[in-house]
Amino acid sequence: MKRVLLFLATNVAVMLVLSLTASLLGVNRFLTSNGLNLGMLLVFAALMGFGGAFISLLMSKPIAKWSTGARVIAQPANATERWLVDTVAAQAQRAGVKMPEVAVYEGEPNAFATGATKNSSLVAVSTGLLQSMTQEEVEAVLAHEVAHIANGDMVTLTLIQGVVNTFVIFLARIVGYFVDSMLRKNDEESSSPGIGYMVTVIVCEILFGILASIIVAWFSRQREFRADRGAAQIIGRPQPMIAALRRLGGLAEGELPKNMAAFGISGKGALALFSSHPPIESRIAALQA
Repeated sequence: MKRVLLFLATNVAVMLVLSLTASLLGVNRFLTSNGLNLGMLLVFAALMGFGGAFISLLMSKPIAKWSTGARVIAQPANATERWLVDTVAAQAQRAGVKMPEVAVYEGEPNAFATGATKNSSLVAVSTGLLQSMTQEEVEAVLAHEVAHIANGDMVTLTLIQGVVNTFVIFLARIVGYFVDSMLRKNDEESSSPGIGYMVTVIVCEILFGILASIIVAWFSRQREFRADRGAAQIIGRPQPMIAALRRLGGLAEGELPKNMAAFGISGKGALALFSSHPPIESRIAALQA
């Protein structure tokens, strides 16, 4: 699945590290020492779920730069870079956010926005996009990314990811506890969770995680429609955004790392349910309406 959301390859890695650390520290034994403590489990799940999501959010900008090789334009080296910086500055002012960092990276047509807050963000465009679009179309793409920042989409999706993470961790351990209890129902000597608990938790986290990614992907698609509308409002008319989307529909888009796919200008999934972006045709129809 090319564009499976969400938040994030980094989020998943952080979650795994936190989960392994908790197991090594004996948290699972503590939660089940006198039967399953649902209150403590919920607190544990929330800390793990939101912790993983927010750590990923805080790491999003440096990871974006590293994973794409994006070069931040500190001092414009040519007229194109000067235009990019000036355009984003004007759009950020109209959107009411602090000027983002502007970066360029080598790759096929795409662009993305990321950052932990509205006032500490990054907008990056690929060389392929700059070469494939007219200046007006590139301006619309930049406005789309600035709209993502102004709408607080990074934080919003982080909160959604934290909620679904919490339920994944919570439900996986409940199922694991009952499966383990059934397997050890004749063993009264130990109250610590056995191998059945660990295996079931891992399997359930994978299965529930897949279901959770569908939920987050749906929210991501709604944010895309909103960012398209935001771009039209920043520019003052919808035609440039429509033209940019039509152009994208005929291009072989560049693939973004999964932790930024939700904030790119375009993205496709192996299955519609897992796609971070709606179909181009649906986005154009929404703008026309």
